[in-house]
Amino acid sequence: MKSGLRFEQPHQLLAHLRLPALPEVALRVIQLTNNENVQLHQLSEVISSDAAFASEVLTIANSAAYALRFPACSIVQAVAVLGANHLQGICLTVAVRSYLGKSLGNPLIRNLWRHNLACAAIAEQLAAAGFMDKDTAYTAGILHDIGRLALAVIRPAEYAALLRRHKGSGASILEEESVLFGTDHCQAGRHLVGQCRLPAEFDPIVFEHHCDRRAENPWSMGELIKISCRMADAVGFPAFPGCEIAPFADLQNELPDRERGAFHWEADALAAYVVKRIKALDPA
Repeated sequence: MKSGLRFEQPHQLLAHLRLPALPEVALRVIQLTNNENVQLHQLSEVISSDAAFASEVLTIANSAAYALRFPACSIVQAVAVLGANHLQGICLTVAVRSYLGKSLGNPLIRNLWRHNLACAAIAEQLAAAGFMDKDTAYTAGILHDIGRLALAVIRPAEYAALLRRHKGSGASILEEESVLFGTDHCQAGRHLVGQCRLPAEFDPIVFEHHCDRRAENPWSMGELIKISCRMADAVGFPAFPGCEIAPFADLQNELPDRERGAFHWEADALAAYVVKRIKALDPA
């Protein structure tokens, strides 16, 4: 977000949008996995309560993205092998893809979804380079643009038209979203985080991922997601076709010394890695 500009709208402007909630089974999994005392059988029971959802979770768990030594034949096995933290990211991936529904038939909205997957995959690698939690980074990457995805669900044709015509930085589209919807995707994301009772740590990630506050803030999960988002643009997965893209080398130079020294990816290799991850997570 450009310095000095704010596109915050009164809360009541969001009410008329009637943002649809994420699937209930996924929300219950997220809430459970944030309890350090959760029992794995509880997760299994919740996921298995929705047969279609459980089937998709099992498909991803057995994909190349997780490379299990032996295929998991049931949700109980998947939970036991992968653990609660991995399951949170998988369930959220399934939930958001389901959330988008028929709107994924529009190529611009599918590209937007794949931008989120790319951001999540890159966030995992950046987290590993800086000794941060990879599973949390992945989940944050999937969620960072949830407000944009919500706007796409509400009015897919209109939002796709905006994505097609807009040219500029990732933050520059916020003003046009405000004109079209009465709010922007950062505000919509914050509203959805609250509406779905997602962990509070995700609020600044969805609300501030276009804010340039690096000088004020130390390296954090929020800062990691900002860089991951822009790296996703740089390696071939921009949020919209006319998005201004920073050179990959410049983004590497924005990393703290420790992360820059441990993040040994070149742009082409990272792009190939992201393509492989997306094929495993979203084969359609």
